[in-house]
Amino acid sequence: MSGNNPKSDIKNIDLASEGGLRAEWASREMPVLRSIKERFLKEKPLEGIKISGCLHITAETANLVDALSAGGANVSMCASNPLSTQDDIAAYLVSQGISVFAIYGEDEETYDKHLEAVLDEKPHLTIDDGADLVAKLHGENHPGLENIIGSMEETTTGIIRLKALSSQGKLKFPVIAVNDSDTKHMFDNRYGTGQSTLDGIIRATNILITGKAMVIVGYGWCGRGLASRAKGMGARTIVCEVDSVKALEAIMDGHEVMKMEEASKIGDIFVTVTGGLHAVDKEHFESMKSGAIVANSGHFNVELNLEALDKMTESKRRVRDNVEEYTLETGKLIFVLGEGRLVNLAAAEGHPPSVMDMSFANQALASEHIVKNYKKFENQVYTLPKSVDQEIASLKIKSMNMGFDTLKDKQDKYLNSWELGTGSSQENL
Repeated sequence: MSGNNPKSDIKNIDLASEGGLRAEWASREMPVLRSIKERFLKEKPLEGIKISGCLHITAETANLVDALSAGGANVSMCASNPLSTQDDIAAYLVSQGISVFAIYGEDEETYDKHLEAVLDEKPHLTIDDGADLVAKLHGENHPGLENIIGSMEETTTGIIRLKALSSQGKLKFPVIAVNDSDTKHMFDNRYGTGQSTLDGIIRATNILITGKAMVIVGYGWCGRGLASRAKGMGARTIVCEVDSVKALEAIMDGHEVMKMEEASKIGDIFVTVTGGLHAVDKEHFESMKSGAIVANSGHFNVELNLEALDKMTESKRRVRDNVEEYTLETGKLIFVLGEGRLVNLAAAEGHPPSVMDMSFANQALASEHIVKNYKKFENQVYTLPKSVDQEIASLKIKSMNMGFDTLKDKQDKYLNSWELGTGSSQENL
């Protein structure tokens, strides 16, 4: 990995050996990223490039950093969420020469300081999970802009922010929306979020999902995955959605769909996956029954109006790791998991490595794509070429010892012609 004398602000370097074992374990489930790393080692497509990343500091992320470093990049990392850092992984990365600024449970002031620390490296590329680095760089005359040629963004939430910047003509450099790649959002968001969110809820509470009324707020790819898995575990699944097409899809997928006003009265567990603001608001907390469990699996904790909940609360205490009990003035109890932050990382380990394999393959190839093409780009939000998606999917299928068909020449010609129809001769195919 890069850098012999890394700068760092981590919890404890003595955790490095434990982190190394976990990174190694994750690597076993990340064959696509390993194959990219092997090519990067030979070709060095990122030689001399400085990359600053704001990601969840997990075992899977360690393998992405390893691949980028193999490509010749000098990488520095900070956390994209105060409760997502795995301190042993942070220590392992530092032991491998990576500058890391991340501590589990860091306060907002420290979080902000860590963002600035990685930008102090004057990166050429940033990798974001929520667009916090990009937002920083769009402050007035930020010195970190000096070398920037582009960025990659991993989340739906971050892309919403970036497209807002772009639509206003304020985006200062090109960004690749990695989340828009099919091999990212169709798998990471659906299968990764679906499983890891339930994992976080169960680890935090030790409750039985079967028989519970689970309200899933938002039916994008993350909501689809979560609702599907909750239903598979025997939950009564209720979806709340503002998009009529997605609401209809949820009905057709076998879930109940209703307004949040109604769902808030009957839910046992509430999970937000919207990417928006106050999906669970004051009036919803007021309607909930005593003992309701509330969690968020969207990027920012603003999906829950915790300020309003605090004002309604008479007392608050931590009753389990990652479980806060709010006693309202009415005497009703509401339990909030992981401080309203990403429950799958605050209370568990995040997505399984086999799904992050594809997401981080996209990140690695996006960094290479920007380095090769940035002079052709305008200051817009781009997606990776379809061929990259297909390459990643092909590598993943091969690693699973399975195969898929390809079209014969005449089949391809047929699909790309307009002349042939009912009764047409096929002699010319």
